[in-house]
Amino acid sequence: MKVKRIGLGILLASSCSLAATAEEEMESTMQQKTLEQVVAERPYPEYHKWWPIREEFSRFMSEALVSEWSALPGNEGNLDYVKALTSEYLKTVYDREAATSLVDDFVHKAFSKPLQSGEFDALSYAFFRSSYEQMEHQIELYDLPLEMERRLLTKRVGIKFFGRVQDHLGLDLPADLDDEESFEKLKRNIDAVGVFLNEQGYVRDHTAFRFDVEIEHQGKKIVQSEAAFLESLKRGGTAYALYEMGYPVILPSAVYLFHTIGEAQHHSSRTLEELFDQVGFVARETADFDPIGYPSDMVIEVWEISKKP
Repeated sequence: MKVKRIGLGILLASSCSLAATAEEEMESTMQQKTLEQVVAERPYPEYHKWWPIREEFSRFMSEALVSEWSALPGNEGNLDYVKALTSEYLKTVYDREAATSLVDDFVHKAFSKPLQSGEFDALSYAFFRSSYEQMEHQIELYDLPLEMERRLLTKRVGIKFFGRVQDHLGLDLPADLDDEESFEKLKRNIDAVGVFLNEQGYVRDHTAFRFDVEIEHQGKKIVQSEAAFLESLKRGGTAYALYEMGYPVILPSAVYLFHTIGEAQHHSSRTLEELFDQVGFVARETADFDPIGYPSDMVIEVWEISKKP
């Protein structure tokens, strides 16, 4: 019998574009490289000087990530493999030993000392890699293809994390995007989340979410002003945005997961995706996004945004 999980129907409704791209993504994302190989190809020496992650982010992410890992079908809650992955990652990527209690402290939200950036990078890698491998080994317990189930896991983590951030910041989201006033309100909420992520150490430098777009993407030139963004949505079309990050803490592990397993974590992207979802829109980075191609100080995702069906 397949396991049915609460909220899957809602997740699928807001992720309808996944079905159209699943087959293409399967061929492009399935990789056979080891962690050691990808680290050798794309090291991140600029991340070797760690910075602190503040407690609110650490607690909120622990609650979201650990709970979703624990809820996976067939998961018995044994942390040994997560601990082994964390230690391997820290040694391979940063040439550092993992603190004995690192994983347990994260699980129990015991942050007497702030998490360091490389430690969270390793924890994120370990919990997601453990989750992705469990899903592959027990895919018969799921309803959808592996790639889509993994994507939905990242979305569920983002939903839970955004809920905690929303309460913490007291966000006041618009009910829709039907006029300039509601658009300005949306931008203020996005900016507030970006400030939180910056102050908490998720990004070392900056975040920016831009609706004025002028890019070449997949052989097509996209030019859009902020005013055109709102008009496109009103007409029921697809609008675009650029999500920019300077030194996101999980860039190394996102690259290494993407190029060994085929799916990264997208912590902040899924957080903003849920923000848009609550306003009534489907929004996410384009399916061809590969984090390996960007410098650490300027990671840029192209987003597609449309009214929920």
